[in-house]
Amino acid sequence: MNFHKQSLLPAARKVKDLEKLLKMSYEYIVILDTHISQIRSIVDLAKSHGMKPILHADLIEGLKNDEYAAEYLSQVIKPAGIVSTRAGVIAKTKQNGLLAIQRLFLLDTNALEKSYVMFERTKPDFIEVLPGVIPHIITEVSERTGIPIFAGGLIRTVNDVDQALRAGASAVTTSNFELWKHFEPAGREGEH
Repeated sequence: MNFHKQSLLPAARKVKDLEKLLKMSYEYIVILDTHISQIRSIVDLAKSHGMKPILHADLIEGLKNDEYAAEYLSQVIKPAGIVSTRAGVIAKTKQNGLLAIQRLFLLDTNALEKSYVMFERTKPDFIEVLPGVIPHIITEVSERTGIPIFAGGLIRTVNDVDQALRAGASAVTTSNFELWKHFEPAGREGEH
């Protein structure tokens, strides 16, 4: 099952990436590296193009990544969702009714087992598994948690995307422009 008819979630690292994205037909996009002074204008710009931006809270310079930041982002900036590794940020994002995406770095079995315990508590809407090129772990996390999975990190080829989707990922996040072009949806509802 794709995420809102998207098998790919394009992730913009720089303003130039965002400019390319604004000309494409993606509905949901991810904003990675940004600065606190730019977030509102970037989110508003994406929204003005009919897009639903998801902010990566851990990668906003000048903003402490905690519950207060999540509250501020949710109530003032109002993205479609927030990505974070932090349980408190995920909880506050959910309280505010935004998509809460908890990022999981696959380090080793011990870290993965601790993450399963945390997911029981935080119950994110999605889990982003990094790196997203380990299909059997995508399947395991999906089956163990019952939470839809995004796969990201080290996604370099169409085959990487296809393998992650076959393993059960709802979507794949990538900053690779060639993959954005390859997987671009046909067009959004209500576009002329």
